Amino acid sequence: MTKEQLALAVIERLKKEYPDAGCSLDYDDAWKLLVSVRLAAQCTDARVNIVVQKLYQKYPDVAALAAAEPEDIEAIVRPCGLGKSKARDISACMRILHEKYQDRVPEDFNALLALPGVGRKSANLIMGDVFGAPAIVTDTHCIRLCNRIGLVENTKDPKKVEMALWKIVPPQEGNDLCHRLVYHGREVCTARTKPHCERCCLEDICRKAGL
Repeated sequence: MTKEQLALAVIERLKKEYPDAGCSLDYDDAWKLLVSVRLAAQCTDARVNIVVQKLYQKYPDVAALAAAEPEDIEAIVRPCGLGKSKARDISACMRILHEKYQDRVPEDFNALLALPGVGRKSANLIMGDVFGAPAIVTDTHCIRLCNRIGLVENTKDPKKVEMALWKIVPPQEGNDLCHRLVYHGREVCTARTKPHCERCCLEDICRKAGL
């Protein structure tokens, strides 16, 4: 089986397993997803979803958050960890959105990458979830599972995994595949315990390299 064939098989099986998989960060506007994905670094999505409620009560739009002092933002987002750097990035990012983009999130990958605190993973998430563009979000679950399954070869670097997946995953399938890999990584192909291969829908096609 080629890597392309393996990718298609993985996509179809995970579709059946997780038909409604989507982003587990709560948001109703693009700028809120930008904030949440920055807070989610080394923090659970569940905790982020709780913390941002208080943040948005005090700062309900881009303009309000852009006008806030980083120290005031930090006081609210501290439970997510790395409070000082996250607050600084959120403040700088919102100010750019307010001053340069009229409070809107740019619909351009490179423009997103230029925003403070936004890396390739975050930019891809915005492009895929908000704008419906082809995207591959290489979070820790995606990287771990792609190595175990055999879609990539012993590659832990997020950008290298992303570039490898672009070559074998149909563009329109990338974003949903990555969301489904997150669900599968949390429920079956776990990181902190032995993977539950006995109930995995990919068991017979997975390389299971012991990674």
